[in-house]
Amino acid sequence: MTEPAWLTVLTTTDSEEKARTLARDAVESRLAACAQISAPVTSVYRWQDAIETSKEWQVLFKTTAQRYDELEAHLLAAHDYGTPEIIATPVVRGSDRYLAWVSAETAPSVAL
Repeated sequence: MTEPAWLTVLTTTDSEEKARTLARDAVESRLAACAQISAPVTSVYRWQDAIETSKEWQVLFKTTAQRYDELEAHLLAAHDYGTPEIIATPVVRGSDRYLAWVSAETAPSVAL
């Protein structure tokens, strides 16, 4: 089975402002072609032997598999969670024009 060329990458954070910053920085750095921020969601999870409930904002990045490692490193460095959720899902199909756009927008810059 071949590795997917495109990915959606999900993370969460505890404020809309932080979500906007994560999204904008990744797009400005060309690590993602775009990022979508979802309205607050309620997260229920186990953390340090306790069940926690919190309001979080989801950020869904569209990128290429080639840029994933850099995007993950960027999110780990920029995130204020000790163990942030960073989950990549392969894009198995999509419109040719859209996927070409994602590839073009995330292509590493070439120094002249």
